[in-house]
Amino acid sequence: MKASLKANLLKHFIAKKEEGGFTLIELLVVIIIIGILAAIALPSFLNQANKARQSEAKTYVGSMNRGQQAYRLENPTFAPGFVELAIGIPSNTTYYNYTIGASGPFGATAFADRVDTALKSYVGAAQLNSGSATTEATTIAIICESTQANVAATAGALSQFSTSASQSATACTNGTWKKL
Repeated sequence: MKASLKANLLKHFIAKKEEGGFTLIELLVVIIIIGILAAIALPSFLNQANKARQSEAKTYVGSMNRGQQAYRLENPTFAPGFVELAIGIPSNTTYYNYTIGASGPFGATAFADRVDTALKSYVGAAQLNSGSATTEATTIAIICESTQANVAATAGALSQFSTSASQSATACTNGTWKKL
């Protein structure tokens, strides 16, 4: 490389070094933009995390309902507890407490009560349905989700449910619960 080219290249690098860097205003603008983007994205991210946690409860309540239906096929009554149901669901997890409520020959309830107040609760029911089209009895299942977070899972979430008589239209209580 020619000596004059080397000298010009070194002058160019030295000049760049002197005028290089960011001003304080430029740095503040970038930090403000990052803060605004984080403020927009963070609530959406937190909501997705809660949906994933609630998915656990929906799955477990559905499993308890299916387990109750299978248990009732082989027994004259629905299962009174987790031991008899034998489906391998823990009664407590990090975010939910699971219980089997009232059970009898015609129905059983399952509860997923939130531990974290930001989560929704779930109530499930398996019900013996005599039906009107056939003389054979069938079991139906329902899952109700609280419409708001921090609502306790109780039997009040179900309407027209009975453990001692056949029902044909078990439903979720209007207002604070919705059917899934």
